[in-house]
Amino acid sequence: MTELKTSIDIDTHRKLAISLFNYTWDLIEKIERSEADNESMINAAHASRFHWGIAGNPLNFARGEWQISRVYSLIGRAEPALYHANKSLDLCLKNNLGAFDLGFTYEALARAYAVQGDKQKRDENISLAKQAAQKVQEDGDKVWLLKNIDTVASLSLPKWE
Repeated sequence: MTELKTSIDIDTHRKLAISLFNYTWDLIEKIERSEADNESMINAAHASRFHWGIAGNPLNFARGEWQISRVYSLIGRAEPALYHANKSLDLCLKNNLGAFDLGFTYEALARAYAVQGDKQKRDENISLAKQAAQKVQEDGDKVWLLKNIDTVASLSLPKWE
């Protein structure tokens, strides 16, 4: 990324990235989102990723791209969901980010293909996500990943417990 000259210090960029990521997550989990909520969700996800681009690392970048993909899948926009899921995949593979993030990236691809109506590619990516999940060491992380994978076909979201 080209170095951006800004009067905002790195710590502020980091705080904004985290805050916007969490705000986006709150909107993702909102039961009944309005069109204005959807617009805010899109903008906040992109803004979080922008700030991570200045203050973060490849893991933050990959998770930011994943979140943007999730947002677009939620509102039924397959093309940008696929674009950002593929960016997350590229970051995961280039930086060897591990099974947890790779699994979620395949989950994002599967979800985006589900939105697009491509059941074959959806199922291929569900399979890849499940393979990655089997390599996740932390039991809680594995369970959470599998819960997300299990909701792809229905285009629903799991409940955090």
